[in-house]
Amino acid sequence: MSSSPQSEDFDDAELVILTDEGGRELPCYIERELELDSKVYLLLLPENAPIEIFAWDEEDDVTELVSVEEEEEIDRIFADAHAVLSEQNLTLKRTAFTLSAVGELPPLDPTEVVTIELDEDDETLQPEEFQILARFYNEEQEYAICTPVDPLLFFGKSDDKGVVSLLSEAEAEQLQPRLEDMLLDEI
Repeated sequence: MSSSPQSEDFDDAELVILTDEGGRELPCYIERELELDSKVYLLLLPENAPIEIFAWDEEDDVTELVSVEEEEEIDRIFADAHAVLSEQNLTLKRTAFTLSAVGELPPLDPTEVVTIELDEDDETLQPEEFQILARFYNEEQEYAICTPVDPLLFFGKSDDKGVVSLLSEAEAEQLQPRLEDMLLDEI
């Protein structure tokens, strides 16, 4: 996997900023504009590499990775994760909707790829592949810092003032399958 989309393909691409409720920002490239029901929706690709932190959980002789999603736990381990990634010339950032890393990712190493089911209760979600970038310990708990093998894409929309936001949960539930079908039809 190469770095986040900082290649020459994106030199002329439009960059927009997504902002979450906490005021954190996530710069994204507009990959595609899709018109649906006379409205324009955007397919957005983060400018920098998305990062997910997982905790190694060992139960009944089975080891699995569990996503770290609680803000308090991320706050507690962030400095360690930042330090470990900086050893690889990557800078970990607290960005909107996902952590991200600025810098050149190492090449994809098949031995460092893991497949994770992010929500066992939702049968419609496919398992995702992540490349492990680093491992570290905090208070005797082992963590893995990962980036998705496939690009992380968001569906968004722009208001009358040009402010871009993610689709609400209700909009995503209603529109995302139709938008995904439109993308598949373009292939």
